[in-house]
Amino acid sequence: MKKGCLIAIVAVVTVAVLIGVWAVSRYNSFVTKEEGVTSAWSQVENVYQRRADLIPNLVETVKGYATHEQNTLEGVIAARARATQITVNPDDLNAETLQKYQEAQGQLGAALSRLMAVAENYPDLKANQNFLQLQAQLEGTENRIAVERKKFNETTREYNMSVRKFPGNIIAMMFGFDTKPYFEAAEGAEQAPVVDFGN
Repeated sequence: MKKGCLIAIVAVVTVAVLIGVWAVSRYNSFVTKEEGVTSAWSQVENVYQRRADLIPNLVETVKGYATHEQNTLEGVIAARARATQITVNPDDLNAETLQKYQEAQGQLGAALSRLMAVAENYPDLKANQNFLQLQAQLEGTENRIAVERKKFNETTREYNMSVRKFPGNIIAMMFGFDTKPYFEAAEGAEQAPVVDFGN
């Protein structure tokens, strides 16, 4: 009788230890993946900041050639100011804060598109080495933004799947690991922008 009771106790303790090890392993996996999302978000912010840092130099270069395009230049400066005021703490990353961030960055992107369209009207500006270099850096930065947003979405997808899959979702729910939002295309992004020079 004592031997059977001892075997039952050992079996129960073994199962409890195995469940504990599994739970700790899942918890640590969620922490690692959540940190991956935070790191990916930091890279997204980094490339957007690079774009914001290039804009003042670009605006100053264009100013020298397109002095009567003041509204366009002021629009870029204002959009940059709005975009740099909105920051998102990775711990508070939710659909609403991400949407506000995306809207501000989208407005800045639209303002930059208008500025580049204005530059097309100034042959001397288009030939200016400083402008060409800034334009190339900006194009490279836009490509980096796309790459980092894609990486962020991939990292977020991996994290969200692990949080939602059974039985890990039980541990996720117990410790407050929630799904994270994705970057999505801005509304109207499927349509090409209209460029009108008042002709």
